[in-house]
Order: sequence, then C-alpha cells, then structure tokens
Amino acid sequence: MKLSQLLTAPNQLTLLRMMFVPFIVIKLVEGHYPSALTLFVLAGLSDGLDGLLARTLKQQTVLGQYLDPIADKLLLSTMFLVLSILHKIPWKFTVLVFSRDISILFASAVLYAIAGLRDFRPSIFGKANTFAQVAAVLFVLLLEINKSRWIAIARLSFLRATFAFTIISAMHYVLLVEQRLRAIHHVSTAPDASGGI
Repeated sequence: MKLSQLLTAPNQLTLLRMMFVPFIVIKLVEGHYPSALTLFVLAGLSDGLDGLLARTLKQQTVLGQYLDPIADKLLLSTMFLVLSILHKIPWKFTVLVFSRDISILFASAVLYAIAGLRDFRPSIFGKANTFAQVAAVLFVLLLEINKSRWIAIARLSFLRATFAFTIISAMHYVLLVEQRLRAIHHVSTAPDASGGI
C-alpha cells in the first residue's frame, strides 16, 4: 500500500468526512441542531461523492476500501452514541448497533489471523442497515428542528428499520463467514488433483 493513495481525491474526501465528526458532536452538545444537521448532510454527501470520484477518476485504492467503511462507522456510531446520551435515541438501538459492529470487527480480525480472510464486502442487508441508520439520524435531528407528526413517524420507522436490519445483517454475516470457512476447509482437505501425496 503506497502512501500516495492517501493523496487521491476520493480518500481526501473520506478523511474530510472523518474530520466532520468532532464538529457535529460539538454542535449537538451545544444544542445547535440545525448546524449539526447541516454538517451531517454534508458528511453524507461527501460519502456519495468520494465513491463517484473514485469510479470516474479511476482512483479506487486498497486504502480507500478500508477508509470508507471506517469513516461511515465512525460517523454513525458516534451519532448514535451522542444522541443516546442526549436522550434523543433510546439506548436499545445504540447498544444493538455497537454490539453488531464490535462483533463483526472482532470476528473479522480473528478470521484474518487464522485463515487470512479479509474480503468481506457489504451485503445488501448491510447496505440497507447503513441506509436505515443514516435516515434514522437524519429524522432524529430534523425532529429537534421541526416537531411535525410525519417527521416523528419517519424517525420511529427508521429506528425500527435499523433494529431489524442490524439483526438481519448480523445473521447474514454469520452465514457468510460459515460459508467462507467451509470453502477453505474443503479446499485444504481436497485430495491432490495430480494424485500425488
């Protein structure tokens, strides 16, 4: 992995997204929800833009494959944690989100150590979970600015969707890991095709 990968436009945008996090937290703690919402939306736009730039400029890098999900998790996990501390999101949702992410991180580290597995691209359920989390945070913040009933309903709906997709995506990840391990075991125990010992 070359250091020059860090200087590509998509990776610079990803790093910028990570730098948004402390400023969003400051605005939340100060109770400046419009500013926090604006920064959160900008961070979300940068997420879509870095992927578009990577494909358009053909600057897809190994570093970017690691940085992008790390930036997403840092932003969303921090938002859930701070909003729970501020009593804007019930703790059960935050505990579930953190439990899933920590479990996947631990399992990935173990699988990489014992089997060299590291290519775990996000599944459709993982992407749905991320979308639900983003939408949930968005409507939680929006509700602090506008108390409309439809916003309150959307907030609750996406929090419930986050709860469901967190469980579903975690179960799917377990099945994926099991399949990968079985495939490796099958290859390692298969007889030599040439008939040799």
